[in-house]
Amino acid sequence: MNAEPLAEQEVAGPVPGREGVLQAPAVGMRRGLFFGLVMATVVPGAVMMALVLQAAGMGPFQWAILLLFLVTFTWIAVSFWTAVAGFVLHALRLDPLSLRRLPRRDAVPESALQRARSTAIVVPIHNEDPVRVVNGIEATCRSLLATGQGAAFDLFLLSDSTDPAVIPDEERAARDLQARMPAPFRTHYRRRPLNTGRKAGNIADFCRRWGSRYEYMVVLDADSVMEGATLVELVRLMERNPNAGLIQTMPLPVRQESLFGRFQQFANAVHGPMLAAGLSFWQGDAGNYWGHNAIIRIRPFMQHCDLPILPGKPPLGGEILSHDFVEAALLRRGGWDVWLLPQLGGSYEELPGNLIDYARRDRRWAQGNLQHLRLLGTPGLHGVSRLHLLFGAVAYLVSLLWLLMLAAGTGAAIGASGGLEAGGQALAIPESLRTPMAHALLGVTLVMLLLPKMLGIALAMFSRPRAFGGVPRLVASGVIETLFSVLIAPLMMAFHSLFVAAVALGRNVTWAVQPREGRVVAWGEAWRRTGGFVLAAGSWGLLLAWFAPGFFWWLMPVLAGLLLAPALVRWSSSQRAGAWMRRRGLLLAPSEVAPGLVLQMLHGIESPSSPWAEGLEARLPQRRVTWLRQRWPRPQPDWEGAVIRKAAGGN
Repeated sequence: MNAEPLAEQEVAGPVPGREGVLQAPAVGMRRGLFFGLVMATVVPGAVMMALVLQAAGMGPFQWAILLLFLVTFTWIAVSFWTAVAGFVLHALRLDPLSLRRLPRRDAVPESALQRARSTAIVVPIHNEDPVRVVNGIEATCRSLLATGQGAAFDLFLLSDSTDPAVIPDEERAARDLQARMPAPFRTHYRRRPLNTGRKAGNIADFCRRWGSRYEYMVVLDADSVMEGATLVELVRLMERNPNAGLIQTMPLPVRQESLFGRFQQFANAVHGPMLAAGLSFWQGDAGNYWGHNAIIRIRPFMQHCDLPILPGKPPLGGEILSHDFVEAALLRRGGWDVWLLPQLGGSYEELPGNLIDYARRDRRWAQGNLQHLRLLGTPGLHGVSRLHLLFGAVAYLVSLLWLLMLAAGTGAAIGASGGLEAGGQALAIPESLRTPMAHALLGVTLVMLLLPKMLGIALAMFSRPRAFGGVPRLVASGVIETLFSVLIAPLMMAFHSLFVAAVALGRNVTWAVQPREGRVVAWGEAWRRTGGFVLAAGSWGLLLAWFAPGFFWWLMPVLAGLLLAPALVRWSSSQRAGAWMRRRGLLLAPSEVAPGLVLQMLHGIESPSSPWAEGLEARLPQRRVTWLRQRWPRPQPDWEGAVIRKAAGGN
């Protein structure tokens, strides 16, 4: 970020046993155990696949299948054992870092933070809906003020907006927010005339201009919402861990109305904390950064996180699009710890509400993550940081590899069945697919894919079923979400394969506004975006039905998802379908069954006449009611009701 060099801070080591100190004992042994289990899974799987393929003879197609299977199965094994580790930790109520027993409930400290105005809350925005953005920020700030620690924070709205239709409304919304913020809270608004470096450049500009005034910055996206108590706890953790460069929370999707959005919200609420705990277990102090809902120590960030410009032209050269993974790696290289704390709740975000907008966002991430492959050889990077960069790229490459493996399997099946010569008369299943080994390998793969979902449902059943509508509705929701994920998996495979191919062909992504609110995708758009997949799947299926019908039935789940693509896109974007599910208690998430303080505040800001907080006022301590009424120029009964509920111990 072109900051002037600063003297390296003298850092004291963590004090063992001290409350709030982050440590991951024996993290090297954990990583050895984890990746040992991965290899103990991959090697037998590769042997089984080799034996299956040998039944038809090892030709070019078979060797290609084996190589592609090795990569994709390794990816499945890493995900599987991450989920298993998270399940064990949650089941035993162990902290994923210290491996100590978690308390039943975290008490929020009442003592003041060590430094006044030590933290900046920075919110980069780019041509967003100003009202939607400011409402979320205001709810976060109100929640923070309710903790009594607002004097330690300043808010910065960092605009990169370029749309003339958006800028006047954005400036007006920022002025109105500034006018509503009570002392001692301070709100700043800045708009850059040129959005050089995109979001990373926006944050870098803030650091150059104001970074020396603050110890820490909490980076929020335009759709982020965070509990005030979580913000305060993040600062406390940074104060107690002087070598912590970055602490990442686990943001969960909220406020999803469409059917697709509700699928994502439910799945993340059930499975996300378990997977994040597994990640935290083996990555330890070399965690990753997801670009938002995290706290960063500003000085080391300015010293070490000057992003390189990759040689060559976009899409693989030029500015790094996915800056967050790289910044975490550079911080760790500089000797600073990067932590993931999945158990720290109160961190939320919003998602695109339909498959098309979701895939459009992935297009940008795919290009940015593929750029990371060029950074794997960067000197001095921690081994786990290199894995983060590699895994980020493989997350998109694996879809293309899966598709190539299916294509190679098609070629092998046609050749093995003699379909090309027999004119479609070979109706038997290929010999290689009729062996017990093939059935066993298929069973193992299905278990590794589906068991993590079952484990997530089991954890929710035994820990907090009411937060998901009760056990019957939780189980039914889990079955529905699993079926939906199976159906859309081939569609996402096709999208991601196209994205990787586009990058390989030199097509650069355009930097557009990320859609955050739900919208119904018209049939015309759905066919325009996915009609090619339907045509390809139909042709693929006819080819197999004629030349290798035995393999056709093995591939039918993939073909079905592609053939149904327009309908899946259209129907899953429906908000009426999402509302229908909600009315029946399906696909519920804790954020709507028992919303936290900040979500209740946001609801009150957007719907001030809503009766959601009735009957709660008597439970708020009178000193807090008086303070809020004196400090806040625009009191709202529903907001005060939210404070009441939080003060009374509600979620």
